[in-house]
Amino acid sequence: QAHLGSDPASLVTAAAGPAVFATDVGQLALVDQWERTALAFGQAVDDSRYADLLSWSRLGPAVAAGNALLAGPGLALVVSLLVFVWLRVRVRTVSYSQVLAVVVHAGVVLAVGRLVAAPLVYARETTASATTVGAWFPSLDEASPVARFLGAIDLFGLWWAVVLGMGVAVLSGRRARTCAVWIVSVYVGLALVAAAVMASAA
Repeated sequence: QAHLGSDPASLVTAAAGPAVFATDVGQLALVDQWERTALAFGQAVDDSRYADLLSWSRLGPAVAAGNALLAGPGLALVVSLLVFVWLRVRVRTVSYSQVLAVVVHAGVVLAVGRLVAAPLVYARETTASATTVGAWFPSLDEASPVARFLGAIDLFGLWWAVVLGMGVAVLSGRRARTCAVWIVSVYVGLALVAAAVMASAA
């Protein structure tokens, strides 16, 4: 039986983000993230709104803690429910606790990614991820659809999808490669949708 948030990785990653965003550097990086997000959706950021973002950045530790909950236990619950529904159609004997255990253990990869990202935010003074595929192509225009698409694909996310696919293969009795390719395809597809939404809103 998997217990969400009971493993050391969850506890450490839950503390790493708030620790960074409690600093001036982390809060300025958070303001930069909010500004880039607003611009990506075609919203102008004038002096007044920028001042509001600076004020809200003082809530950085709380924002980071909330993000950790969503990216950790929250994501695990949603993904495990979707995988369970999909598996039950094919394997009637699989239990939700088995699926949850697989998802939680695969989530260790995402936890490692968040641990890597926390000090990079402080060192680079930006929340822009250094572990996305888009980081390999710095010459691309950040506002272009291709850059947005590649920027939405994280290397740790791809690793997580492969590990999750291997776990699903064990539960379903299917080939690990088939399950991994299927889950990676879903992950990449969601990145494509996210890029399309940002492009249409710009």
